[in-house]
Amino acid sequence: MSAPTLNQFQQQVSELLLRHRSLLDVMSKFGQSGASVNRAVTKAVTDCGCIELNARKQQYSDELNLENAKETLQSHITGDVCEHCLEALKSELGRNLFYMTALCNLLNIQLDEVIADEYDKCSTLGLFNLT
Repeated sequence: MSAPTLNQFQQQVSELLLRHRSLLDVMSKFGQSGASVNRAVTKAVTDCGCIELNARKQQYSDELNLENAKETLQSHITGDVCEHCLEALKSELGRNLFYMTALCNLLNIQLDEVIADEYDKCSTLGLFNLT
């Protein structure tokens, strides 16, 4: 089975969204689904233990160029997400994507254009995109 296009997904979300058609409802559900993603990651650390965090200040030197800095900066994650946690994370990320798409629908924004614009910005700015 091939993956649906962004336009197909956006159309499906438009057809399925019945209960929360208000912009305020969709915004609150989008925020709630983002919190659920954070909770699923937290549970992978604190409940399951399949991943661990060892967070500390990133050691960044002004003498490093951005490409070298990218190699030295850490994610603070050790371990791999187990199958159970992976399924939970994918489910929560899917719900978050659903409500983000619903928000796009209500505001007459094409999801593929959002992604294309962000892709172009990342391509143009490269490593400077989010610094």
